[in-house]
Amino acid sequence: MDLRVHAARAPAHPAVVCGARRLSYGELEALANRMAAVWRAHGALRGDHVAMLLGNVPEALAAAWAAWRCGVYLTPMSTALTAPELAAMVADSGARIVLVDAGVADVGTLAAPLAAAVADPVHWLSLHGTIAGFQPIEPLLAAASPQAAAEEPPGALMMYTSGTTGAPKGVLRPLLPTDWRGTPPFAADLIELFGVGGSDVRYLSTAPLYHAAPLRVALAVTAGGGSVHVMERFDAAAALELLEHEAITHSQWVPTMFQRLLALPAERRAALHAPQHRRAIHGAAPCPVPLKRAMIDWWGPILLEYYSGSEGVGLTLIDSHEWLAHPGSVGRARKGQLHVVDEAGRDVAPGVTGLVCFSGVAPFAYHRAPEKTAARTLPGGLQTFGDVGHADADGWLYLSDRLDDMIISGGVNIYPQEIEAVIAEVPGVWECAVVGIADERFGERPVAFVVPQRGESPTALQAAVRAACEARLGRFKQPQSLHLVDELPRSPTGKLLRRQLRQRLGQK
Repeated sequence: MDLRVHAARAPAHPAVVCGARRLSYGELEALANRMAAVWRAHGALRGDHVAMLLGNVPEALAAAWAAWRCGVYLTPMSTALTAPELAAMVADSGARIVLVDAGVADVGTLAAPLAAAVADPVHWLSLHGTIAGFQPIEPLLAAASPQAAAEEPPGALMMYTSGTTGAPKGVLRPLLPTDWRGTPPFAADLIELFGVGGSDVRYLSTAPLYHAAPLRVALAVTAGGGSVHVMERFDAAAALELLEHEAITHSQWVPTMFQRLLALPAERRAALHAPQHRRAIHGAAPCPVPLKRAMIDWWGPILLEYYSGSEGVGLTLIDSHEWLAHPGSVGRARKGQLHVVDEAGRDVAPGVTGLVCFSGVAPFAYHRAPEKTAARTLPGGLQTFGDVGHADADGWLYLSDRLDDMIISGGVNIYPQEIEAVIAEVPGVWECAVVGIADERFGERPVAFVVPQRGESPTALQAAVRAACEARLGRFKQPQSLHLVDELPRSPTGKLLRRQLRQRLGQK
């Protein structure tokens, strides 16, 4: 399956819909070919790197297909980063070409310091407007050929991790042989796992396309012949309208989006009519049991949860029926073989908590960071995303937390997610987070941050949370202090930024 196949068979079929912009398969194919020609004209050779700073626009998908057509690595960059962070990513990737969307908010203040901070020679291109010192790409695209090139060695994506537990790291995999032909690896497995192949698929993409899962699923839909409906930015009410008016069949979400959907007026939620919506994919962050149960009660058993990461070392999957039988699980391995191991790298017994690892998948490496690759690779070749959890006797995986987020208090390992699960079930709690802070006596102690539901009494809620923790958690696990806040800091894909909570308390 490939974009080009569908462009030849059904050139008028909608490929990408983004607001008022609609690109057919023929138009997306032509744009991808033109973009690949521009990169070649700027000297991009097989194995070179191209970076892009784009909003949720059709060109983001065209750029990925262009990379696939000319043998280069494409690195999407987050529009939420600062100029120094972007410069570090451009320098680390060694990008020879950087494409920047002039329509991105604040890009005018980012572009000049970004270009000035990169020492290596780079071709700076702008899209959707002029940027001082950048060459507009539109005239170049207009002059380029919309036809396929004679030679098209396969390229790849080089995604950077979200950086929630440190600086983002580029995930590098070897390029395929120059004569390789077939469904691109960034799409092939997801077409099967998520069922997004076929011209009848109408997929709603709700998250930024600079992250791995949103970009890869959107590419998988275009590889499979379906239509991708891209939201410029997430809005709960607008998302429901798209589900209804565009007859969406598949969608992708993160748990914070579920919270915003459930916060809509009861009458609007009750009025939702989306009978063709048959699969709501979610992942990227832990989904509290009460939240997921509420979504299944509302939408029916159409939720499909995955656990994976940018490194691609493995993947688990669980549908709604399986989850109702195993609440809290993130599924069984569908890509790679699952292992839960102790500190010596030995498999532990079912039910015992350990480091979650996978085998059986081609290993990854962090770009220019062998020491960081080694930290995620165990003797014998097992690789990990850095999460802790346990599997039952039937292979259902339950995550405890990130290894980097674990709190060690008085020699006891404490997993924030365990405490958060108790707090989340307290009536009146909208969401919560737990972090560890330094403690002279015990080394570390847990501290809780709670976002109350509207109208809740702060005094009563604090008392209820403390009572629940005292009843269900051991003394070391009970939060030392409790802070009520208006919201929790999260990345654009909903990942909790615990380091920002620690910084509020004067911790590193």
